[in-house]
Amino acid sequence: MKTRLSSKAAGKIKKIKLIALDVDGVMTDGGIIIGSDGTEFKTFQVKDGTGVTLGGYAGLKFAVISGRYSKVIDTRAKELKIDAVYQDVMEKIKVYEDIKKKFGMKDENICFVGDDVIDIPVMENCGFAAAPADAAAEVKAEADYICAARGGKGCVREVVEIILKKQGLWDRALRRYLRYEEPVA
Repeated sequence: MKTRLSSKAAGKIKKIKLIALDVDGVMTDGGIIIGSDGTEFKTFQVKDGTGVTLGGYAGLKFAVISGRYSKVIDTRAKELKIDAVYQDVMEKIKVYEDIKKKFGMKDENICFVGDDVIDIPVMENCGFAAAPADAAAEVKAEADYICAARGGKGCVREVVEIILKKQGLWDRALRRYLRYEEPVA
């Protein structure tokens, strides 16, 4: 398993400026609760949210690319000040290309965290691909890094922390976070 960073993967991390995330199975554990009235519920890990916030304090951009639509995703993304949200997307590679244009990024500047086969095309193109510990085997095979944490259980925080530490931005982000300063624009 690739839970340790190779020197090649560590080199890739230094160029990351944007982290794109799948939702079900990455930001959540993949479970979906639907009430009898059709209301959808998801559980998000607070540690992952803190990771996104810390990334923002260091100047990283964030995007969400989800194959499903859920109002809950909009709510969570707004709360975390995620820069771009794309939902109900089956061909994630098209949205990925849009994200590159929108933010003026190259492949090498983007990290993508995915957990299932729908995520593979983006993982094949991005600069640094990560997967939760419980990702599909095919996804793990494409990943530069496999988290110790499972989807919805801290894998996003793990990826953000690794990137910030390898870029030398962890301490700066932590200081800004603990002083309740505004994230870097």
